[in-house]
Amino acid sequence: MTAASFFDHFLRLLELEARAEAEQRRTRQGRLSAAAAEQLGNTLVDLAVDDETAGLGGRWIWTLCKRNRTLRLPWTRINVGAPVLLTSDSGEGEPLRGVVSDRSERTLDVALPALPDDADTSATWRLDLSTDEIARDRQRTAMRRLRDAPHGRLSQWRDLLIGEREPRFHDQQPITPLADDLNPSQLEAVRLALSADDFALIHGPPGTGKTTTLVELICQSIARREKVLVCSGSNLGVDNLLERLTNAGVRTLRLGHPARVLPALRQRTLDYLVEQSPEVEVAAALRRNASELFRQAAKRTRAKPLPGERQNRRSEAKQLLNEARRMEQQIERHLLDEAEAVCATLTGLDDSILRDREFDLVVVDEAAQATEPACWIPLLRSRKLVLAGDPCQLPATIISNEAAREGLAESLMERLLRKDPKNRSRLLEVQYRMHRQIMEFSSRQFYEGRLQAHASVADRLLRELPGVAVADPLGLPLEFIDTAGAGYDEKPAPDGESRSNEGEARLVVRKVRELLAAGVAPEAVAVITPYAAQVRLIRETLDAPGVEVDSVDGFQGREKEVIIVSLVRANGEGEIGFLSELRRMNVALTRAKRKLLVIGDAATLGGHAFYRALLDYAEEQGGYRSVWEEPLDE
Repeated sequence: MTAASFFDHFLRLLELEARAEAEQRRTRQGRLSAAAAEQLGNTLVDLAVDDETAGLGGRWIWTLCKRNRTLRLPWTRINVGAPVLLTSDSGEGEPLRGVVSDRSERTLDVALPALPDDADTSATWRLDLSTDEIARDRQRTAMRRLRDAPHGRLSQWRDLLIGEREPRFHDQQPITPLADDLNPSQLEAVRLALSADDFALIHGPPGTGKTTTLVELICQSIARREKVLVCSGSNLGVDNLLERLTNAGVRTLRLGHPARVLPALRQRTLDYLVEQSPEVEVAAALRRNASELFRQAAKRTRAKPLPGERQNRRSEAKQLLNEARRMEQQIERHLLDEAEAVCATLTGLDDSILRDREFDLVVVDEAAQATEPACWIPLLRSRKLVLAGDPCQLPATIISNEAAREGLAESLMERLLRKDPKNRSRLLEVQYRMHRQIMEFSSRQFYEGRLQAHASVADRLLRELPGVAVADPLGLPLEFIDTAGAGYDEKPAPDGESRSNEGEARLVVRKVRELLAAGVAPEAVAVITPYAAQVRLIRETLDAPGVEVDSVDGFQGREKEVIIVSLVRANGEGEIGFLSELRRMNVALTRAKRKLLVIGDAATLGGHAFYRALLDYAEEQGGYRSVWEEPLDE
């Protein structure tokens, strides 16, 4: 495959995904009335623009409320940081894209990327959760630039990562660790990354201290007076590294909308630091003056305005905003110069802020969860790249089946790791989360049996928690309760897209109550299941504040002392649906620290080799039991 055909292929896959997302949105909206869509939580209707004002970074803020201003906003899934689409009920003009920047009981602020030229602020508006088209545009731009680069580092990256050149490494040098608790596999991963001239891969299975390893690598790089760009596919992933680096004394700077950053870390965002700069007061005054001019232009008066008066005020206001933006950009450049590590999501790298800035090292965490096109964005600014993650956990979510089949579901890290894992990657081998019995099955199935449980966690038990008094089998590290023959049959959800299992839900509730009665804190327990309908059913059934109930996907990257997994599938045909996505099950089985309880129907699951092995392993560890050993349902 030529370079041109490689990138053109991925550009086509991006378009397939965009069309699939748009079709999914149209289908959902087409099935529902506006009122029903609002009840579902993804839409707000009958909105009016209550106020508008200029914000930092050239943004324009609309404050929206119900047109009937006596009403509160209804319950909604539209949270701070969500990308949204604003559509006028009049049908005039293009929809406006923005990000929710604040919420209260009666109002919702939306940050628009710039002042909308022709939007009618007196209209009635509808707001919908949306896909992030800015992110997709940045992926397209990055790939076109790499595809068409005639020479220089961009052309080298293109040739390296499509396999026309091999990555280079120089001799590894001894290093003095800056942290005093790194294990040999972590140190080896850091040494490999430091010796790379092009790229290196760090494979971090669950609980193996991947973040600790990356912080050491970044600090070693900074000690060599190198500038570092730190990225992840998710805001939470970026914030995790941002917090650890800041605590390590690194001068950090977070790019991206402050609404998408954890509140405790917003003081490290570019917007916050610009706003705190003494030099920004002049720009702030210009923005205030611009806002006042816009209000005057929009104000309805009894006297007819002079011809062109409103347009002149809007034009003057735009000039003031442009001047304010130029002042802010000078402050931004200074802050970027001062930062040792700049942190951002992959698709949050804004050319208008970074311009032609380059970095000695780019670190991408959660790289196995990001699509390949997203990972090409930071390469535009990179001299060296380190990808860290775990291809044995969940990949990025892809809507288009065709795009997934043709390669969009495979991450750049996964593709590079598959080609030459020995020379270009290192596996972190010591895990610090799980009891060894919980860890061992995953180690055998996914990591060639190479994982070791650190002595601090290898044998720790539930009964060792303060105030806990549990008896076997409740206190066993690993337990599988087989529901075969009990009539715990699965049921399709009304939407036909999910499954639930009432028998398993009742058993889950009983086991949670037993754990709480034994003194386990509610905050130490979580219930996870692959099916959204089962999540809803258990949440409705379980009255235990503090106990989390979530999907497997929603719990990736999380951990609890106790995890209960409800597998749901139970049918006479042995159909297991997307339980056959084994990376999802690897996530489910590696969240628990001290106790993992899995509930499932062995008659349904046992026809699949993976689940047969899980059942055999539970029996080997003394943790396999039948539901017939449980008390009868009340």
